[in-house]
Amino acid sequence: MIVPQTPPSAGAKPRSAHAKKKARAHAKAEARRQQEADKVEAMPVTNPRAAGIDIGDRSHWVCVGFTTEDVSEWIKEFATHTEGLRQIVAYLRKHGVTTVAMESTGIYWVPLFEMLEKEGFHVILVNPACTSQICGRPKTDKRDAQWIFRLHSCGLLLAAFRPDEQTVVLRCYLRQRCMLTRYAARHVQHMQKALQLMNVKLTNVLTDITGLTGRKIITAILAGERDPKTLALLRHSGCKAIVDPENWTAD
Repeated sequence: MIVPQTPPSAGAKPRSAHAKKKARAHAKAEARRQQEADKVEAMPVTNPRAAGIDIGDRSHWVCVGFTTEDVSEWIKEFATHTEGLRQIVAYLRKHGVTTVAMESTGIYWVPLFEMLEKEGFHVILVNPACTSQICGRPKTDKRDAQWIFRLHSCGLLLAAFRPDEQTVVLRCYLRQRCMLTRYAARHVQHMQKALQLMNVKLTNVLTDITGLTGRKIITAILAGERDPKTLALLRHSGCKAIVDPENWTAD
């Protein structure tokens, strides 16, 4: 007697060997991460009034205590707008926090860092490489905040260098000036390329086309002047370019 085999249901899909191997590797890595995290959790607390903040573009996760519960008063998500930052300050004061650790994620940390400093909190800025060097770090934003809190409460985080307010302002001006100078050099290269495409060999005569003579000649060309003798008359007296005497002179 032949017993017919029951076909598998339409919703059930057999797992491939690769999927099973990937699942075992993930479970093994998670178990190893949990073991390392347990070691950190067993360390003595040196900063009892600490908080950890995971910085993001749309929201900040703030943790003021370690918990394994999914919903807890010790960890909350706040918006990144100004009102959300004020709520973070009130939340930290409510739980008696005096020192805060956060990662330097892009430039998203700057408004919150400055506000917390003005409110009197001791804020340390941490390089993300510092928190990832210690094994056991989780992968989600919420658990990242707990991880930063735990490391900070145990005194395992080192603050990155943050200059004083006047130095920060000066540094911003210098960086802005450097950026504008770099952009200006690129635009000059664009002008040189455009002249070469039009077969105007101004760069063969003038070292700097943005000088006094170069600007006068380019302005005249843009105004419609095409006569080379007329353009040569715009040369400044200090220009070292020599006019060919066999064809025409600029005197």
